Amino acid sequence: MSSQPVSDRLIVVGVLAGAHGVRGDVRVKSFTDIPDDLFELGPLLSEGGDTLLEPAKVKTASDHFIVTAKQPRQKEEWDALKGAKLCVHRSALPPPDDDEFYVEDLVALKAMDMHGQPVGTIKSVQNFGAGDLLEVAPDKGPAYFVPFSLKEVPEVHFDGGYVIIRDAETWADQSDPRKNDENA
Repeated sequence: MSSQPVSDRLIVVGVLAGAHGVRGDVRVKSFTDIPDDLFELGPLLSEGGDTLLEPAKVKTASDHFIVTAKQPRQKEEWDALKGAKLCVHRSALPPPDDDEFYVEDLVALKAMDMHGQPVGTIKSVQNFGAGDLLEVAPDKGPAYFVPFSLKEVPEVHFDGGYVIIRDAETWADQSDPRKNDENA
């Protein structure tokens, strides 16, 4: 794995969890590996790219933070924004260590089989609790998931803009209900 792509794509790093009290503070849940790092990434943006929260003061709570914003809002405003995703530009994230990358950088890479034939594009990276999955969107047919492991995705080539999927056809067949009905 080589150099990392940098873009201004918005990356979700947290979520607003509603107002805290009546003085204009808001509860924030962090999605960063080190939760406090969320507040070192600059202004927190909405999914549309507008500034949603610039922290003036941050206090740690049990599973979230209590934030006093530089631009105060009323309790009702924060409550109306409950569930709003907090984003930063990808370029605001610190560079990953050698042999590491952000899973978000996989989105939009081409997916190739072991013979170098295109099988789709990485649409998203999901984790439903059992590990990361690459959602592959083929040119035709339904999208399918591939476990993101060295066994199933042995190569990631950021410079070339693609990943290699060991057994793409099998994963695609398993997700296509038409093919599963034929085998029943």
